[in-house]
Amino acid sequence: MDSAKLLQSGKVTFRKMTLDDIPDIMVIELESFTLPWSEEAFRSEMTLNHFARYLVMEYEGKPIGYAGMWTVLDEAHVTNIAVRTAYRGHHLGECLFRKMMDWAVQLGMRRMTLEVRVTNYSAQAMYRKLGFHSVGTRKGYYSDNDEDALIMWCELPERELEEGEEEGSEEDWI
Repeated sequence: MDSAKLLQSGKVTFRKMTLDDIPDIMVIELESFTLPWSEEAFRSEMTLNHFARYLVMEYEGKPIGYAGMWTVLDEAHVTNIAVRTAYRGHHLGECLFRKMMDWAVQLGMRRMTLEVRVTNYSAQAMYRKLGFHSVGTRKGYYSDNDEDALIMWCELPERELEEGEEEGSEEDWI
């Protein structure tokens, strides 16, 4: 089933991450990364880092993906994004990323940045499709194999405020 059909089915939903999600997020993390974050890292992000925002993508009420960003001034820095192995190949990662970009706009962010492995061509293609462009590299960024990271940026669309609404409001963003 493609992402459009999954999304139209109403079985794929998005919401803010909670501490209760961490065990499920760890499964996704371990499937996805050679240098996975620890449970404590996620707990610290959610309880101590007031810049951190995390989003969960669920299928039939079960987390199948997540994405995180730090929002500082008017910039969003993507920290991580991952989808369960069984759900890859259906453009769900792109849907999740678009939802996070929408959230960043809702929060008043004007641009977004991320690092991606120089060999992760599929992720780079998705980011370019979403308006990102390469601005440089971080040498030896990934400590598991000393691989370089490509630094990418995009300008986010302007957000029109509703009457009486303040910029940076998180109300009803999903």
